[in-house]
Amino acid sequence: MSLLNKFGIGPGNGPSPEASRSVTSAAGSADRSRSKSNLPAAAVGTTRVASSSETSRVSNGLKELLWNLDGLGRGTLLDLGSAWQTTLSFFIEKGFRVTADDLLRSWKQFLDQEEKSIREAGSTQDPSVDRTPAGRATRFLESNLKYPPASFDAVLLWDLLDYLEQPMATKTVACVTELLRPGGVVFAMFHSKKPEGFQRYRVADSSTLQVISSPVLCPAQRVYQNREIQDLFARYRTTKSFIARDQLRETLFIK
Repeated sequence: MSLLNKFGIGPGNGPSPEASRSVTSAAGSADRSRSKSNLPAAAVGTTRVASSSETSRVSNGLKELLWNLDGLGRGTLLDLGSAWQTTLSFFIEKGFRVTADDLLRSWKQFLDQEEKSIREAGSTQDPSVDRTPAGRATRFLESNLKYPPASFDAVLLWDLLDYLEQPMATKTVACVTELLRPGGVVFAMFHSKKPEGFQRYRVADSSTLQVISSPVLCPAQRVYQNREIQDLFARYRTTKSFIARDQLRETLFIK
């Protein structure tokens, strides 16, 4: 998916009617908004409305993230989950410029297009195209997560790695690492067993996440063990984890 179709400006309670405008147009609106409010603007995708099937959970990982970002000033944050207006507003009010990029939805769309191309090509498939999981991941990242190196102070990775194929998860962590500035923080979550459903997360306040049951985009791929998580984030100098009763492990990785 092209970045030109991914972003709009969402300073209000819902998405702008022109949320599919190009990045150039969005940047102009961002500058005008910032001059009026003195706050960083948010580059976001279409914001989503919460469903009725949601619960709340205390998040020690979120509290630790905010503690690490305290005093940063006008920082930058990349949210790789669904673009909830409450999450965007929470960080914007703290002085952050927020970019939302729904990675799992983009990955699902990419996989669907891959399957369609294979069906249509049949026996005439191009043998030079690498259809392995590693090849798919490489081709996906050639047109996604295309931000300048060291662009962000923090990344909300949520539990996305649990739903990605192993090569894709490895390449995603490597890509996110390049996007982080030195001292930047990744907030990630891992299930202790394969989840029965699919959930999205949004920030309610500085210590609470709202958990929203959502239609499954991609089936859960694996349950990561401690050593596997450490190997994925081997380039990070500090790791801190919080184990919760709902079988979710919140982990912060500091570059």
